Amino acid sequence: MPYIHQVSDEEATGAAKRELDQAVKRAGRVWNIVRIMTPNPDVLRASMAMYSALLHGPSPLSRAQREMLAVVVSRANHCVY
Repeated sequence: MPYIHQVSDEEATGAAKRELDQAVKRAGRVWNIVRIMTPNPDVLRASMAMYSALLHGPSPLSRAQREMLAVVVSRANHCVY
């Protein structure tokens, strides 16, 4: 498996630190899917904006239905996270 450097909490600065701090504020911790994007804070910010829009934005689906869809798609794609 290729190695991707992940920015630790201690070495994070600027935009990466802001994104990590927001992740902790949102979830109480930094999940691996978030941490793996830390080398590119712009990508991390865009990914979190998309996630927020999908899970919390206006939708005919309930939050529970959206979460269930995410689980089903992850399972179909053999995701382990």
